[in-house]
Amino acid sequence: MRHVRHGAPRQVLAAALDALDHGKLHVIAASRVIETAPLGHARRRYANAAAVVRCKRDPDVVLRKLHKIEHRFGRRRRGRPWGARVLDLDLVLWNGGAWASSGEHGNCLVPHPAFRTRRFVLDPAVEIAGHWRDPLTGLSLRHLAARLTRPRPIRN
Repeated sequence: MRHVRHGAPRQVLAAALDALDHGKLHVIAASRVIETAPLGHARRRYANAAAVVRCKRDPDVVLRKLHKIEHRFGRRRRGRPWGARVLDLDLVLWNGGAWASSGEHGNCLVPHPAFRTRRFVLDPAVEIAGHWRDPLTGLSLRHLAARLTRPRPIRN
């Protein structure tokens, strides 16, 4: 969705990267923005990107920070997982391996449970961190992306 202050989705992502790169978070690398078809019932296209962020916080603290940034951009979590939103920030991987916690702000699972099947996550991530490995499968992001795009034989 357009943002009243930042404009089109590409500008929203640029502003979100700037918001990430303040305080305890430091953006090391950011992918280019890609447009993708929606999941769910939406008809609009989405702008997606990935970033590598350095910090000394645990994933649940980082996820709370991401939710605060989303809130500043106008996102309100109202229980509709496929609802319209200006910004959706996810914590996909962490260099500390796997992480699971639950608290008053919800569950924090790293790696993100669905990232292996989503090209809109893997394609931008491969640009900036293709060598990173999924701690649960041991496969690199590049390998996971190739699994989604390789031709498969047609079965009769």
